[in-house]
Amino acid sequence: MQKAVITLDMIHDICSAEGSLAFYADRIVKNQVIKKINQITHWARKQNYLIIHVRLGFRSDYLDGSFISPIFTKAQEHKAAIVAKWGGQFCQGLQIDNQDIQIIKHRVSAFYATDLELILRANDVKEIVLVGVSTNNAVELTAREAHDRDFKIQIIEDATECANDEEKAASLRFLARIGNVLTTQNLLQST
Repeated sequence: MQKAVITLDMIHDICSAEGSLAFYADRIVKNQVIKKINQITHWARKQNYLIIHVRLGFRSDYLDGSFISPIFTKAQEHKAAIVAKWGGQFCQGLQIDNQDIQIIKHRVSAFYATDLELILRANDVKEIVLVGVSTNNAVELTAREAHDRDFKIQIIEDATECANDEEKAASLRFLARIGNVLTTQNLLQST
């Protein structure tokens, strides 16, 4: 069965302390999320799995953003996640190879208005491994949509992060109902 590892929203504005939306950058550093994601993508390359890096990103005029959503109007207020600027680029330290696929999304879900599902189906992917930020937003919604598209889902709990332990625990409790929640170590030992 073909697998894909999907990293979500690992951009400077969210993950770097200097980022405009870095509400939990300290948790990302403290819990070594980028290091764990790199371990997972390194493992996945050895398994010849597809690796897809998805990032939130907007035009500088935000015409591809939402003028209704509290999440995305906050990005506009802070001039955050502009694709062509530092804040909208993938985090320093995130290891991306030339063969990795990169997708820009404009909403919470990695599936909404992107070619993610087309790429997964074209490559006969049946199972996806989700990592990144935030556990209770992009990771959870992408997992929900993957579930409804009949993909098997693995969520790597220690390679995701959000604002606090309570939100993360609540999200992971739900995700365990639709997928397999495991640690980086469990995943790396699974082959």
